[in-house]
Amino acid sequence: MKNVLNCLTLLLVLSSCSKIDVNSDPILGIWSHNVKSGSTAITDKVVIDSHEWIFNDAYLGRFHAYNDGEVVFLTDFKWTVEGEIYTLSYPGTDLQANQLKMIVNEEGDQLVKLSGSTFAIKQN
Repeated sequence: MKNVLNCLTLLLVLSSCSKIDVNSDPILGIWSHNVKSGSTAITDKVVIDSHEWIFNDAYLGRFHAYNDGEVVFLTDFKWTVEGEIYTLSYPGTDLQANQLKMIVNEEGDQLVKLSGSTFAIKQN
């Protein structure tokens, strides 16, 4: 009787396991943007000359801001996609959310703002 109960329990556990969906969105990976004309400021005290976004498959990521190659600002972000529009939000910060589109061409993958300006380029 104990053996039958153990087998039924094992069968119940195995049958209740669900398959985890694999996120293969093309946004996954590392994206960067170098500020071409001088530096920009995230806050009044933090000056940056490049940005980096690392997108993972759990709809989360890590944002880095650099000045002269050193990380001067670091935070996590969330990302969502609806149709062709990606939205990045930075909970717990004053950073505004970004709405972006992806452009894929011979020059590489680019994220562009809805206004058309380049936001970031995917690193290979």
